[in-house]
Amino acid sequence: MLSTQVQAINQVLLTLPCGKQVKGFLDYMAIEAGLSDNTLLAYGRDLKGFLQYCQGQGITALSQVDPALIQDYLRLLVERQASDSTAKRFMVATRMLLRYACMMRWIEDDYGTVLESPKIWQKLPVVCNQQQVLALLHAPSPDDPYMLRDRAMLELLYATGLRAGELADLQCGDLNLDIGYLRCIGKGRRERVVPVGRVAIEATRLYLQDLRPQLAKPDSGEALLLSRTGRPLSRIDIWRLVKRYAARAGMPRNLTSHTLRHCFATHLLNGGADLRSVQEMLGHVDIATTQIYTHVDSDRLRSIHRQFHPRQ
Repeated sequence: MLSTQVQAINQVLLTLPCGKQVKGFLDYMAIEAGLSDNTLLAYGRDLKGFLQYCQGQGITALSQVDPALIQDYLRLLVERQASDSTAKRFMVATRMLLRYACMMRWIEDDYGTVLESPKIWQKLPVVCNQQQVLALLHAPSPDDPYMLRDRAMLELLYATGLRAGELADLQCGDLNLDIGYLRCIGKGRRERVVPVGRVAIEATRLYLQDLRPQLAKPDSGEALLLSRTGRPLSRIDIWRLVKRYAARAGMPRNLTSHTLRHCFATHLLNGGADLRSVQEMLGHVDIATTQIYTHVDSDRLRSIHRQFHPRQ
C-alpha cells in the first residue's frame, strides 16, 4: 500500500503530458524493484518537475525527449540552486525511466547511459563522540510524561543504527528482547536482523511494561512506538523528538536522528568491528557506502599520523 504522499504525487502526474507513463514507471519500481515510499516520493517529485518543464516546452510524448532537453533542465536546476544531491537523484530517476520506457517500447533507444551526472563532493557524515551521545541518551528526564518511550527510542537508534523510518515501522513482534535481536525491513524491502545491546533492551522492556499499555488504543495495532493518542509514531515524529532532545543536551544544531546511525557505525569501527559486519547491520548493499565511516574519526587519524609519520 503506497503512502498518501506518493498517491498524491501520482494524481498530479496524471494531469501532465506523459504523466500516465511516469506513474506506470513508479508503480513498476514499487512492485518489481521494491523501492521504499520515501524513494518513490523523491523520484515522483523530481519527475513531476521535469514533466512540468517539458509541458512548457511543448513536449507531449517521451519519444520527443532528447539528451539536450534533459541537460537543459539540469542546468535549470543548478540556476534554481538545487542541491548537488537533488540534481544527481534526478539523473538517476531519469536514467531508470528511460530504461523502462525503452523496455515498454515508448522510445526506440535507451540513451540514458550517455547522460552525464553532475559530479558531487562526498561529504563526511556528522558524528558525535561517545560523551555527547551519552548526554543525548540521558536528555529525557523523569518529568517528561513520555520519558520511557523516548529513552527507548534513542537507545534503539544508537544501539542498532536503524533509520528513523525503519524504527517507525518496527512492530512489537519484530523484537526478541530475550536473545537481544530485532528484525527490520530496510530500503528495497530488504530484511535484516540486528543485535540489540543490554541498555537498549532494558529501556525498551521498561517502556513495553509501564507505558505502552497506557498509550495503546484499539486501533494502535502492534506498532512499537506510540504517540499520546495511540497512533504509531511516524518518521517525522521521531526526527522531531531527536531534534528536541538534542537541543536540550546542547548538541550541534545539525544533529538529526540519522546522526545516531552515523555514530553507531563509527563507534563500532573505532572499537574494532570489521567493516563487513557493520555493512550487514546497517543494511548497505555496497560496502563502499559503509567505507565512508572509516574516514570520519579525525582524532584517530591524527593519532596515526603522529605515530607513524617520520617528521613528528
